Formats: sequence, structure tokens, C-alpha cells
Amino acid sequence: METQLELARKGKVSEQMKEVARQEGLAGEWICERVAEGRIVIPVNPNRSQQKVVGIGYGLRTKVNASIGTSSDITDLELEVRKARAAEEEQADTLMELSTGGNLDNARRKILDCCSLPVGNVPLYQAFSEAGRKYHNPNKLDSEYLFELIERQLDDGISFMAIHCGINRYSIERLRKQGYRYGGLVSKGGTFMVSWMEYNNCENPLYEQFDRVCGLMKKYDAVLSLGNGIRAGAIHDSHDRAQMAEMVINCELAELGRDMGCQMMVEGPGHVPLDEIEGNIMLEKRMSGGAPYYVLGPLPADSGAGYDHITSAIGAANSARYGADLICYITPAEHLALPNEDDVREGVRATRLAARIGDIAKYPERRELEKKVALSRRDTNWEEHFKLLMFPEKAEAVRKSRSPENSKTCTMCGDFCAMERGISLFAEDIKGDKRGVES
Repeated sequence: METQLELARKGKVSEQMKEVARQEGLAGEWICERVAEGRIVIPVNPNRSQQKVVGIGYGLRTKVNASIGTSSDITDLELEVRKARAAEEEQADTLMELSTGGNLDNARRKILDCCSLPVGNVPLYQAFSEAGRKYHNPNKLDSEYLFELIERQLDDGISFMAIHCGINRYSIERLRKQGYRYGGLVSKGGTFMVSWMEYNNCENPLYEQFDRVCGLMKKYDAVLSLGNGIRAGAIHDSHDRAQMAEMVINCELAELGRDMGCQMMVEGPGHVPLDEIEGNIMLEKRMSGGAPYYVLGPLPADSGAGYDHITSAIGAANSARYGADLICYITPAEHLALPNEDDVREGVRATRLAARIGDIAKYPERRELEKKVALSRRDTNWEEHFKLLMFPEKAEAVRKSRSPENSKTCTMCGDFCAMERGISLFAEDIKGDKRGVES
């Protein structure tokens, strides 16, 4: 079976490329060219028949990922199913199943069956969880089992995987010589891999046998997302030598993986101050040859726990503006607890809004919807206004909970409604829209 990348390099516009083109309002041939360059990826595992097609990368709408999964403390699989369905209802573009507690094969398969979003995961989670149960020491993981597990998960229908290939002896040495970290290591997979390497005095098998990893991903045309295992967990660690060493390696691996015909993404950057986001994305794009960038957050402050979906949305809007392609949501429970169903909904909504804000800046030609929203608000055409909003049910519910006497206004201004008075004052001057949109 040929991957989307291999088909594109032959100039063949696949059905998936045509669907991405339809969704984005672009030509199929243009999508094909960007896939061939490695600047767009399409996570499609043929083992899943009912799966939405999603394009991620250059020139496309910024996509939003929602993450769910059990923990060692809470292993309610029905809750995870409800969270997966909530993420899809709230229009997340992709889903990551990140369970670490309970029967992990069963959890993955149940989530794959209950939604139609492309599903990704982190294979190291299951590998180290099972090694811990079996040997009472995750560091006794058999590296051969890791590769067997990756194929088992792909065979189930996983469409993209965050695999920590960029952690190697060199990047760990940078961390050791650096001598400090304010936020420590915050990636579960990254921390376990570093621990395994130190305990066994071995190189990371995912780095050492990178061609084998790519071979497995190609077999199922899954996207290899190069995990950010040494990402910053505090803004004071942003762009330290350890993080940058891994980033350089991941960008090199992205190029190598594409050469092998594998669809590639790069992940990053975790916690990063607002003024460093643009530079971070520029570096990833420059060093990786334009590989799609899957950003985790990012969180531009460390002090927002309880509202970190807002903290993250600020970082996400800037990331989308400067070229990020897929944004992993953050929920209000981040840093505090396992998210519940309401947290998932709030996280997806906040991140979708952030992605929209970034896209408005990144693609000025896509601002027409915002103009229509403004016109309907100006004309107090509430019915049309609600149809155009991202969250119409929420907006209608708020308005109905505090209904005004005059149905044309809202209770914020009432008789002092500037919109209603403005229309009557300048009705002839502002009727319609002289740049092509009718009111």
C-alpha cells in the first residue's frame, strides 16, 4: 500500500486529498503538491472504515485536538466514551486516546469504535504501564515489546502516533550539563524513556531504530508525530539547551522520515512566554522543511491553574497566527485533575476560538464570516446573528435568560442601544456593505 505522501509524489490526487480540498475550498492538485512536499499530512488508517478525513498543515484551517484517557486513579471507561463523544460534538478535529489505567487495549478499541475522528495515541504510555504491572519496574520494559505494541495499536486503527524518537543520549547529556530545570520533565512518555535509558545504559530504541518505526507507520499510512519529551514545563525553561537539542533532532528525523515515504509532524513546545512563540514556530518550520507543527498548548504563563484553558487559548491564538497547524487543547482541569466531560467541552470550545482568532490574522481572505457577523449585529438581526456564531446555543441561552423588553436590543443597553439608534441616524449612509456583502 502506498502512503498519501508516496501517492502525492507521483502526482496522484487521492480521494482523501480531494476531500481535504473540498473542506478547505482549495484545488485538489494544490493539496497534492503540499502533501508531496511534506507540508500537509492526512492521518488516515485504512483499518478504520468510518473515519473523518482531516488535513493538517500549510494553507489549511488550524486544527484542534482533544485528548482523553483514563489514569491510575480514575479508570471509568464509560466516562472516557462520553468525553470522546463530547469532543466530537464540539467539533474537535482529532482525538488522542491517552489512557494509562485499566485494560488499555480495551480502552483504545472502545474509543476507536465510539467516534469517527482520526485517533492518535502515545505508545510509550501503554508500554511502560504494562511493564510496571508485570515487573513492578517500568525500566524493565523489553524494547522488542515496544515495537510489537506499536504495530498492535496501528492494526486497531490508530491514525497518528506521538512517538518520542528525538530523545537520545546527546539530548539527555544537554539536560545533565545544563544542571537545572525550573519545571523538571513534564512529558510522561519522555520521562519514562529517559529513566529507561539511564537505568539500562542504552540508547533510545525509537531513535536507534528509527527506520523500523517509519516502516510500521508506513504500513498503515499513519502520521508519525515526533513527540516533544523534553518540552518546557515552565516558561523559565523555554528554549533551554535540552529542549532545543531535542527539537533539532526531531526536525532532522522529520526530513528522514519523509525521505522514507512516511507522513511526518513535529511536536512542541509546552510552556513558552508569549514573546517567544513566533520564534519557536519559525525555528520548527525552518529546520524541518515546513513539517506540520503540532503544538501542545502552548501555555504562556505558569500561574493560571483553574483557568489554563484560557491561558492556553492565548498561546494557541498566537501559535495559529504564526503558523502552527494542529493545537492540542488544554482544559480547565489542567495541572489539577483528570478532565471530566464538561472540562472537555470547555477545552475544545476555547481552543477552537483561539484557532479561529489565529486564522483570521494568518489568512486575511478568510475574514468574510466575521464581516457577516458584524453586519447582523449592527442590524440587530438576532436570528441571522445566531446562525453565524461559533457557539449559537450558548449565545441564545444567555440572551433568553435575560430577555429585554424591546426584542431588538439586549439587556446590556436596553433603551440606550447604540446599534438601534445608529441605524436610524445613518440608515441611508450605511445601508448594505459597499465592499460586496449585503446586510
